[in-house]
Amino acid sequence: MAQIDYDGRVAIVTGAGGGLGRSHALLLASRGAKVVVNDLGGSRDGSGGGSEMADAVVQEIIDAGGEAVANYDGVHTWEGGQAIVQTALDSFGRVDVVINNAGILRDTSFAKLEEPQLDLVVKVHLYGAFHVARAAWNHLKEQGYGRIVNTTSGSGLYGNFGQSNYSAAKMGQVGLTRTLAIEGAKYGITANVIAPVAASRMTEDIMPPQLLEKLEPEYVSPLVAYLASESCTESGKIYSVGGGYMARVAILEGEGATFEGVPTPEDVADQWSEVNTVGAGSAEFTSGVMEQTGKIVQALGISFE
Repeated sequence: MAQIDYDGRVAIVTGAGGGLGRSHALLLASRGAKVVVNDLGGSRDGSGGGSEMADAVVQEIIDAGGEAVANYDGVHTWEGGQAIVQTALDSFGRVDVVINNAGILRDTSFAKLEEPQLDLVVKVHLYGAFHVARAAWNHLKEQGYGRIVNTTSGSGLYGNFGQSNYSAAKMGQVGLTRTLAIEGAKYGITANVIAPVAASRMTEDIMPPQLLEKLEPEYVSPLVAYLASESCTESGKIYSVGGGYMARVAILEGEGATFEGVPTPEDVADQWSEVNTVGAGSAEFTSGVMEQTGKIVQALGISFE
């Protein structure tokens, strides 16, 4: 097929000061996109801030002959989302692509979860995606074109111990994405969501080094770039991606059971096998984030011996 590029397009990448976001921004810029590099510059738990991370990525893009500007607003507020999009409009006159990548971690078991660990995680991941996409939405509608790529997680899709806050926020992005795909269809706006497995400051101390070295962020960004391109018209889809492995994730519903009249709990128990069975065909059910990672490890032939 013809080469995919973004000449004349303007992309916003949140959390682009490092890791996945940096990789996304660099790839889009290398293909001609003008990029707003957003990063609050805080630590992994969301504390602190600074301009150095975003500035460094902007300089990388400029040094490579691309165009980019930095933005340091937090996605966790409505005003921050508005300011991020306004940076694109003020600097480049339009916005075409929104990649919601910003994230933090405040892991703790559910029994120990307190309000501060819940509030900011949900605001950054879920509210953040709402804030930036909503600020861009009417501009995308008016021009009849837009691409939104959100970022969920295996923890959101499948659950993970100690991440009830993060998991809930990440699964929320799936529902948001699917609704944006429906509402954006007649305006030329697509929305998709990825569940990446990649080396970053979010995963550097929870994955073994042998695995991290195979999971560079650069393996994820080509999927993001394709979903963000004019060439791709898929919308409302979920994709697992990492290390050169990519697979669509689907929400499946079985044939189920039908009851005559209002069933008793015993009737439900008697037909539980029918209620609980999903005819997945060739699809495989994934039971957790570690199994998601395991599928990537198997696909890539990685050995820990």
